[in-house]
Amino acid sequence: MFRLLCLVLLALPGLPHAETRVPVSPAEIQLGFAPVVQQAAPAVVNIYASRVVATRASPFRGDPFFERFFNDFGATRPRVQNSLGSGVVLSEDGIVVSNYHVVGEATDIRVVLNDRREYAARVLLGDEEADLAVLQIEDAPALPALALRNSDTVQVGELVLAIGNPFGVGQTVSSGIVSGLARSGTATGNARGYFIQTDAPINPGNSGGALVDVNGHLIGINTAILSRSGGSNGIGFAIPSALVAQFVAQARDGKTTFERPWAGLGGQPVTPDMAEGLGIARPDGIVISEVHPLSSFVRDIRPGDVITMVGGQPVNSPAEMIYRMSLAGIGSKTTITRLRDGVEQEIEVDMIAAPDTPPRNRLETSPRAAIPQMFLSTINPAVIEDYRLPLLSEGVIVDDPGPYGARAGLRAGDILRSVNGRTTPDSASAAEALERAETTLALEVQRGGRRMALRFRI
Repeated sequence: MFRLLCLVLLALPGLPHAETRVPVSPAEIQLGFAPVVQQAAPAVVNIYASRVVATRASPFRGDPFFERFFNDFGATRPRVQNSLGSGVVLSEDGIVVSNYHVVGEATDIRVVLNDRREYAARVLLGDEEADLAVLQIEDAPALPALALRNSDTVQVGELVLAIGNPFGVGQTVSSGIVSGLARSGTATGNARGYFIQTDAPINPGNSGGALVDVNGHLIGINTAILSRSGGSNGIGFAIPSALVAQFVAQARDGKTTFERPWAGLGGQPVTPDMAEGLGIARPDGIVISEVHPLSSFVRDIRPGDVITMVGGQPVNSPAEMIYRMSLAGIGSKTTITRLRDGVEQEIEVDMIAAPDTPPRNRLETSPRAAIPQMFLSTINPAVIEDYRLPLLSEGVIVDDPGPYGARAGLRAGDILRSVNGRTTPDSASAAEALERAETTLALEVQRGGRRMALRFRI
């Protein structure tokens, strides 16, 4: 009886986190996870989101000539697209966290509580890359909320519960264990980063639901599965609660998009062959290949250095490093462990946003230009981050090719390197060169890793 009472007490809210363990007596086994579910389930909600999408686009849309004659051909017809997912209440005042792919760009969001009460909600902050969104329930009373556990304390083998609304059948609880940590780049969709892997069944509709430990504390937000059939195959991924806490903090500060610190570094995981060449006992860390001149790391890091830890935690991929920096937050300092020539050293580095320097100076080409109505920006670290360009990219980027640029074969994200043989270091020089073109136009364009030469007669 004493052991049974201890298990129930561990599930009560407000008590300090106790060491996790498995049931050790017949009474505990019979009780199962019922106290944990009773505590956690009321804070997990169902989310119904609607967005308006266009179902068809005219092939002549944007064409300066044919659009006039085929104005209604293939006209787009708006259609309401519905999505179903889950969410987790993290505060009594109605702060809810879910996946971006559930509520992103939604025009109408309804949150249904465990007791069937229904409320409208709005997105405070969303980030497609992390696949996280923070919502605010409107006009709701005090709500039951889940406490966050520091996901850095989670260990492989811990018992966990996944709570959500799979396939729209209603709230469901499934159990499993933490089967892996520090999974990066393995989730599906647009999400990239750092995940907790679990074998607790996660199915469509579980997205945005809670992954909780045996004490009823949130350790992650369920986000994706790795499956060929679309059903759970025992490989599910959850976004760690430490990152969720950062999202909530930025949303409360009034941010609408998540701001990540910028490293300004290029590198790759250390392989066994690299480790041998670098004189490292084990293939740990990230070997640096590039450092941007405006990076806050430029004083202490150079190509060939190996970064092994960020904030006292090991990192073995660029995604892990950005994750650790995101936990520190912009405006703070964090400790970086650097390995150079076999000597390990700890350094403190400022966490900064990608500088918008030099100014991007976004402008539209004039009607007199060889390609009018095209939007150009000067490439800087902020633009490099926005478009995921190579770290040391320079020149001018095409923000929007416009109708004439699109017909010429240009795309948003193309780098314009020269116009009629004239190098274009910034948007102003590119716009001027396009105005000077008279009979012919020669463009040198970089798209991805390829360079192209485009020639036109004006």
